[in-house]
Amino acid sequence: MDNNDPNVANTGVESSDWSTYLTNTAEVQVDADLTDNVTGVIRLVNQRLWGDVYGNNTAADNTYGIIGAPYTDQVAARTVSSADSFDVNVDLAYIELKEFLYSPLTLKIGRQDLWFGKGFIVGANLQDPNGNLLPREYTAIKSFDAIRATLDYDPWTIDGVFAKIRENQDRADEDINLWGTNVGYKFNEYNAEAEGYWWFKQQRYVGTTSNGATMPSVLNGHQSNDVHTFGLRGSFDPIEDWTIALEGAYQLGEYIGAAQQIEERSRSAWAVDAMVECRYFQDNFAWRPVVGAEYILYSGEENLGNTTATTNGTYNGWDPVYRGKFDTAIREFQNVFYRTAMGSSPSTTNQHQILLTGKVEPTDSLTLKGTFGNFWLAEEWASTTTVVNQNEEQYLGSEADITLTWDYTEDVQFGLLTAWFFPGDHFANSQDDVATDVVGSVSLNF
Repeated sequence: MDNNDPNVANTGVESSDWSTYLTNTAEVQVDADLTDNVTGVIRLVNQRLWGDVYGNNTAADNTYGIIGAPYTDQVAARTVSSADSFDVNVDLAYIELKEFLYSPLTLKIGRQDLWFGKGFIVGANLQDPNGNLLPREYTAIKSFDAIRATLDYDPWTIDGVFAKIRENQDRADEDINLWGTNVGYKFNEYNAEAEGYWWFKQQRYVGTTSNGATMPSVLNGHQSNDVHTFGLRGSFDPIEDWTIALEGAYQLGEYIGAAQQIEERSRSAWAVDAMVECRYFQDNFAWRPVVGAEYILYSGEENLGNTTATTNGTYNGWDPVYRGKFDTAIREFQNVFYRTAMGSSPSTTNQHQILLTGKVEPTDSLTLKGTFGNFWLAEEWASTTTVVNQNEEQYLGSEADITLTWDYTEDVQFGLLTAWFFPGDHFANSQDDVATDVVGSVSLNF
């Protein structure tokens, strides 16, 4: 990868200097049917950089952002003091109880993956426990410590979830918890489905704020940084080979993000994801082309660069919760895993994006995918003298991603991703070099 922050001044490294890594991820999963309707699942993972024989990178490298943190904590550092490249981590460890108490109910208890709908709100809890990875967006560990109850009343499905995200030990009210329910229905016609949901990220630990100050865990003993997310999602095929999907969500709750705040601010934020896919040409041409377009909006906080504005009034910035749907290779992780000097442009809030996608299959074993995205701020950043390296221009830039996969055998797949992010007018002249990712992969599944 080259210049992912796109900021020469911020790193002190010339943008022409590439960062190159070889990584190895090994996963072993065992599913065991123990007794009638009782299953145990465990998955062990080791992920490491080639050549990291001492099991610990420098202290600065052993930090990572937390995808599910609030916007102000997106690039908060977490230092791993005893990382070991050769450690084997437990990614999944849960029991599944089918027909628990009565036949429609299934219960999963333990460390498990959670993915709902398209993963727009809940899909991934990205973690690198040992701090072994430098391109941390490629971590294989995305699981939650959770209890999930599923009622299957076909065509209805009802899920209830409790997950413990962070245990802060000192006080019960400092933890981060995730509560939620998801109700889905599948229709008999038009390949249609719909679901509604409520997710509650319960958080009083607020960590580091947007201006770098450290907030106390609980302000005046009762303030919170809670996020309630209510949403609806649906998709259907109006005619054969066409799919239309739409998802909308609204957030309320409280927000803490500035050290000078005395009381929390009310939240009022929203997000929209609209998509159309055309498979009409798939059966009419040898290369089986598929094309699509998608528009996503994450609402933003108006005049966030104005220090006074961050301490009062309603907060309109979108919180990503634990989103698992990542659409691009570079822009998606700016100011999440790759800190830029343009702190006004996190990829998880205050953003419009339009994506154009295409896929062809030159042969039965080769698949070529392309994505082109445009990004701009939803609300203008109003810079002040106390905020440096900010720009009131709203155009963030564009990105082109090309992915080639080759199914060498049924079990072995080779992949090549090439991505370019072209910074827009929002990035200052000293932070506007093109960012590039080139990622090759070999996957074995057996």
